[in-house]
Amino acid sequence: MTGQSREVAVISGRDAGHGGGQGLLWCAGSILLVTVAQLALKYAMLRLPPLTLESLSLLWEARLPLAMLAGGLGAYGLSMLCWFLALRHLPLNYAYPMLSISYVLVYLGAVTLPWFGESATVLKSCGILLILLGVWLINSR
Repeated sequence: MTGQSREVAVISGRDAGHGGGQGLLWCAGSILLVTVAQLALKYAMLRLPPLTLESLSLLWEARLPLAMLAGGLGAYGLSMLCWFLALRHLPLNYAYPMLSISYVLVYLGAVTLPWFGESATVLKSCGILLILLGVWLINSR
């Protein structure tokens, strides 16, 4: 491989020795963390009182929802860090569609975790299957 073609391969993330597997791990970390963030934020928003000047004194009583809110925001921050590291190793046109997997995971969490009380429908499940099919099609060779 010439110097210039190796440089192009490294920049595009197609260099096998440049951490494609590591990039996938960072991408998976970002997907999982953003999923946790969404579920934690939804949990917190369902349980926190509406934010008004009068309700500020009630926030201390809502310690678990506040912790979930903080955890969700922290998970978002860590997700972004993982995403930055994934982009260092993977081509954008490969990595970005992978983020759609978080839509699938959030849906599954929302309909299976009992404290959300969200329902699964055939139409929503078909949409989830279409997302997975789309990710597979974009990333197939």
